[in-house]
Amino acid sequence: MSGLELSADDLLTTTRAVRRRLDLGRPVARELIEECLELATQAPTGRNRQRWDFVIVTDPARRAALADLYRLGLVSPRQRVARTGVDRTAHDTARRLRMADSAQHLFDHLHEVPVLVVPCVRVEDRQETATPVGQANTWGSVLPAVWQFMLAARSRGLGTAWTTPHLHYEREAAALLGIPYETTVQAALVPLAHTIGTDFRRGPRVGTEQIAHWDSW
Repeated sequence: MSGLELSADDLLTTTRAVRRRLDLGRPVARELIEECLELATQAPTGRNRQRWDFVIVTDPARRAALADLYRLGLVSPRQRVARTGVDRTAHDTARRLRMADSAQHLFDHLHEVPVLVVPCVRVEDRQETATPVGQANTWGSVLPAVWQFMLAARSRGLGTAWTTPHLHYEREAAALLGIPYETTVQAALVPLAHTIGTDFRRGPRVGTEQIAHWDSW
């Protein structure tokens, strides 16, 4: 299917986390999803093992149940989530309020998003992610594919957002979707829908002089 005419730079700089501007009333053609998946599988992966799997959830009852696990992960998380970090940008109250409003919108309407995508990575043992090396090997074998899926979606007028709250209840999500819990780790939950408008812009980011360390920290 034809998509948006975006340069590579435009695609990379305007693929945003879309929450409020997801079109909840417009279905997404399976052909579009399959095109995005085909491009996702061209991503590099450790030792070319291609350990990724994507669970595409379109059934309304399963979407509603998965959305409930997402909400539960936010209001009753099972693990402490670090809230601190380096704030590299100037405090912008209006921007923070917009982000909070956007997050609340997704919280309220996630079950209405026509497609929910759960990217997964297969493991021999869930303890593979217990060390920094194991984490790098595991996530490095799935995250590039998910990002390529999101870029492919953007180029076709579709919006996505990377979310993880449902992972507090990963075992329950695995049971809901028939995912083999002991040998498959879920990486995220990605809402997918046509966007309301396609005029996304670059996000506010710090300059490279604040993040680049040449030869030493």
